[in-house]
Amino acid sequence: MPFNILVAVCLVYVGILFLVAFVAERRAERGKVGWLRSPMVYTLSLSIYCTAWTFYGAVGYAARSGLEYLTIYLGPTLVLIGWWVILRKLVRIGRSQRVTSIADLISSRYGKSNVLGVIVTVICVVAATPYIALQLQSVTLSFGVFASGTPEGWALPDQSATALWVAGGLTLFTILFGTRNLDANERHHGVVMAIALEAVVKLVALLAVGIFVVWGVADGWGDIAARIAASPIADWPLQPGRWIGLTFVSAAAILTLPRMFQVMVVENSDERHLSTASWAFPLYLMLMSLFVVPIAVVGLSELPAGANPDLFVLTLPLAEGQGKLAMLAFLGGFSSATSMVIVAAIALATMVSNHVVMPLWLSLREGGARAPGDVRGLVLMSRRISIAAVLALGYIYYTLSGGSAALAAIGLIAFLGVAQILPAMLGGIFWRGATGTGAALGLTVGFLVWLYTLYLPSFGEGGLLSPALLAEGPLGISWLRPQALFGIEGLDPLLHALFWSLALNTFTFVGVSLFTFPGPIERMQGLAFVNVFDHDPGARGWSRGGAEAEDLLTVAQGILGAEEAQGFFEAEAHAQGKAGFLPDTTPDFIERLERRLAGAVGAATAHAMIAQFAVGAAVSAQDLMAVASEAQQILEYSTQLEAKSEELARTARQLTEANDKLKDLSVQKDAFLSQISHELRTPMTSIRAFSEILKDPDLPAEMQKKYAGVIHDETIRLTRLLDDLLDLSVLENRKVKLDVTVANLHDLISKAVQAASNTRPERPFTLHRDYPAEHIPVITDTDRLVQVFINLVSNARKYCDAERPELAINARRRGGRIIIDFIDNGAGIPKASQRLIFEKFARLTDTARAGGAGLGLAICREIMGNLGGTISYLPGQGGAAFRVSLPVKPEARLGAEAAE
Repeated sequence: MPFNILVAVCLVYVGILFLVAFVAERRAERGKVGWLRSPMVYTLSLSIYCTAWTFYGAVGYAARSGLEYLTIYLGPTLVLIGWWVILRKLVRIGRSQRVTSIADLISSRYGKSNVLGVIVTVICVVAATPYIALQLQSVTLSFGVFASGTPEGWALPDQSATALWVAGGLTLFTILFGTRNLDANERHHGVVMAIALEAVVKLVALLAVGIFVVWGVADGWGDIAARIAASPIADWPLQPGRWIGLTFVSAAAILTLPRMFQVMVVENSDERHLSTASWAFPLYLMLMSLFVVPIAVVGLSELPAGANPDLFVLTLPLAEGQGKLAMLAFLGGFSSATSMVIVAAIALATMVSNHVVMPLWLSLREGGARAPGDVRGLVLMSRRISIAAVLALGYIYYTLSGGSAALAAIGLIAFLGVAQILPAMLGGIFWRGATGTGAALGLTVGFLVWLYTLYLPSFGEGGLLSPALLAEGPLGISWLRPQALFGIEGLDPLLHALFWSLALNTFTFVGVSLFTFPGPIERMQGLAFVNVFDHDPGARGWSRGGAEAEDLLTVAQGILGAEEAQGFFEAEAHAQGKAGFLPDTTPDFIERLERRLAGAVGAATAHAMIAQFAVGAAVSAQDLMAVASEAQQILEYSTQLEAKSEELARTARQLTEANDKLKDLSVQKDAFLSQISHELRTPMTSIRAFSEILKDPDLPAEMQKKYAGVIHDETIRLTRLLDDLLDLSVLENRKVKLDVTVANLHDLISKAVQAASNTRPERPFTLHRDYPAEHIPVITDTDRLVQVFINLVSNARKYCDAERPELAINARRRGGRIIIDFIDNGAGIPKASQRLIFEKFARLTDTARAGGAGLGLAICREIMGNLGGTISYLPGQGGAAFRVSLPVKPEARLGAEAAE
């Protein structure tokens, strides 16, 4: 087949993946997730376990080692069927703790320790490099098969260049669809759907090649059985130790591989999907392995001696002149490699950004989490760079190792690397006595032993370890030889590394845990993880609140984005019976906020950021006693008492706030009446005085005209004040007549800005507007709405105390409402005054500066109420910020008035 056609087909296939991912993302954004969260899509996403190793390498493995290839499939099958309770527990913990990765799981369990997060991240990244190299190698070799007989103009100069282009393309796709959302708990619907499609493609491709080989090349299953009996596969000796060891390693891998944890735990939207996956995924693995041996034996008998068995899936159809089938097989292998690399890169990039980049940023940034700024941009950029770096490491491993090792050998190296996480994982979810110190030391010891005994020797003689060291050990110490540690010789290198790394890892983990005592937060997390199905409400890591809600809102906006953070805080305040965006910072609220932030930046980083604001980051003695007590009735009773106590305390705070507000309003009312009396008396006095002067018959005409003008101006001033009072009364009684029309929001804002331009015109004033976003149709009383806008713009021009005052006006449509934010760059409104600004009697500045009776915002509130909308103060924006919200479709009353 011409190589140019293969390249064109690959580009079309990638374009289809882009389209599928894009459509899935758009449906998810519109809330149409339906089949995107089906159990079958979830099961198909688990197929990223079947990489190029299982598509190409399983055939090569069978050709070299007989039925030993089945261990690759047997381990995951045993986990899905027999260890279902472990998977269910991991999924429940992942949802309750908002876990973002396997590193976050270990970090969160052991006291939200970032040190553990870094250790697991390093292990996963190092272990993933040979696996990513395996995918690059498989795609490169398959390209080489098609390019071997093509003109030089279409063939890439060498395999290394091909691998580089493949790595670059995968980097681009992963960045586009893997870093669109910051919250890792927001499902990557586009990526998952693309993976599900690839799962179908590689299964169909492998079955098609198998069917062709059995009935197209051979003469059915009878002929296949005869060929097996005559091939070297029949003479393969069963090695029970290696068989058990490889089955265990593959079983551990499905639990600890970052990409498997990503799709199995993080991307899981419904715990019940596991019950479907427990039979459907083993069935998928059975179908993937069904024709492995037939393809291997036919390839050995039909293809020339020395042919690479890892490529029999491709070379057999090509040798038989089946170019289209070979192209389908190539796409199957391409799907196997790309799906693994994409999800692995997403998982590893999340771990690097959450456990390396963010902690470094917090420690180096002046002011830490308290410093203002957008954290989202930093995290997303770090994840994109991390994706590129991870793929670059895989490419470097491929280059250094020469890309010549058997695919199965490379995959097993990676499997054993991530298996070092298994003791800390299982101990963490089943043993409350496991400690972070034990986990850290166990992981470190196991990682170093794996590195020394298997990973570094994988580069071959003359690689990173010298031939002398491999043969004689460091400094000639023979019992420290990498593949004969402590003098034990004759073991298979993989089993040797498996035994020593996991044995020393587990022994260190258990031994150190028995002789160390966990800290308070670690004890709390241990209880939450081990007893996750008990839904214990008493396990929390904050004994007190004490943080300012506005400070926490500022931090949350920098991580989650303004809209999501404001929605979360508003919902929490509403649940406490409060209006606005500032809930009481109770321990329960801080705990929920921490878990929400953990979904974006990881548990350790979220805890560290909130700890800079909240009081009582350490757990109280009462909490420790609750953990130590095994009497569940006492614990439940204590929890109920604590909940009642918090409820009473919250009610008391609300009553206190209401009482303080009434006192403030009483003072404001007295001041208001005094001000109103002054405002009424002043123009009346002027009118009376100048009227007396005008009675003088000898008064010159120029003076008469001047004094008449003064009387006229004072009359207008008096009329305006009376109109405001009357208008407010009419609005409060909902007796106002509304003139509902259709208009463009952009035109209304422009009209308000122009009308307010005469307020302190001498001041330089900068406006920031997003004109395209403002073109939204509104159905309302446009004059009344413009009146609200004029008041807000005028207030910003009048009161913003910044040296260079600025006002940002942001408009958008969200669901069934139109939202317009007015945010200046001044000092904002003090928290104590925020609850009064919309009251009739509120005056926050002196009379001279205000220049009015202080009814503006009270009138705005009533106008928006009549229009079916709201106006509220938006805290945590750096300056004074107001949000105007109105419905896209007018309420029934407004619609009826419009019809009239």
